[in-house]
Amino acid sequence: MQKILVIAPSWVGDCMLMQPMLMRLKQRHPGCQIDVLAPSWTAGLLNALPEVNQAIVNPFPHGALQLKERFRLGVALRAAHYDQAIVLPNSLKSALVPFFANIPLRTGFVGELRYGLLNDARKLDKRVLPLMVERFAQLAEPRDGAIPRPLANPKLTVSTGQRDTTLKKLSLVLDQPVAVFCPGAEYGPAKRWPVAYFAETAQRLHDSGYAVWLIGSAKDKEVAEKIVALGNQSARNLCGSTDLTDAIALLSCAQLVISNDSGLMHLAAALDRPMIALFGSSSPQFTPPLSAAAQVVRLDIACSPCFKRECPLGHFNCMNQLTPDRVWEKLMTVKSDSPLCGSGET
Repeated sequence: MQKILVIAPSWVGDCMLMQPMLMRLKQRHPGCQIDVLAPSWTAGLLNALPEVNQAIVNPFPHGALQLKERFRLGVALRAAHYDQAIVLPNSLKSALVPFFANIPLRTGFVGELRYGLLNDARKLDKRVLPLMVERFAQLAEPRDGAIPRPLANPKLTVSTGQRDTTLKKLSLVLDQPVAVFCPGAEYGPAKRWPVAYFAETAQRLHDSGYAVWLIGSAKDKEVAEKIVALGNQSARNLCGSTDLTDAIALLSCAQLVISNDSGLMHLAAALDRPMIALFGSSSPQFTPPLSAAAQVVRLDIACSPCFKRECPLGHFNCMNQLTPDRVWEKLMTVKSDSPLCGSGET
């Protein structure tokens, strides 16, 4: 049996985008065992992916070398006798553990001069593979192989039991259509639609008969409180009250999702929820929501995308000029008439 260790990205959305690569590994190596080394906060997602045998916690903070600790982890993993490691991040640090684990085939893009650590180091042609999901998938192929097209989209399912457990835990009911807002974005404020715009849109949806749920991490709680305070007392601020498994279950109940470019956006896309995906400093040409049910809304202005955490010009026009009226017009094209819990349910 082929045993493969995947070194995962640190971001939840990027972990979702690696699933087509995992699917392809299963196609190429039927019966293979895929373990994933990833940060602890991605465990709820990895446990929901049928391709993953087990998630192994990557304990190293972003940017920390901790060479001795990486060596010890690599030595501990030698007992698993992996046949291949696939390293998705491009950093030198991310390639150390597979090297120390003596994994015979270590695959990844060249990145930070990793030729000594990767013995299957590949050069990335960004013109051929413009999307992150394509770049990940390429590493599941033989060295000179091409990814199959069309590439499968990421896909999540939620059981009725999981959904009902989460709803009961959070004292939520499905007596109205649900609009889920994802107002955070871990990368930085340049990816976040203004609070006042979310608040105005929540009021319009409430007047249209929707229940509005705000989900995100504890870091997003303050932003969500501001949205509620701006005339949305009936909206439920669930930021910081859910783990990733809960968030997936809540997204599966949505007739509509409005999200910044974030990990939750990619989860909603994998659930095929009708969605407005708001892009400012980042690019849908690199990490779009991979679902026919999603509509990207962005402004075509000269300084966007800049890929910065904060607006380097100080005006934040890419989001400030993306008004609620513009979003509402697009929203009218994606509002769903599906049952209260849709295609994410099994």
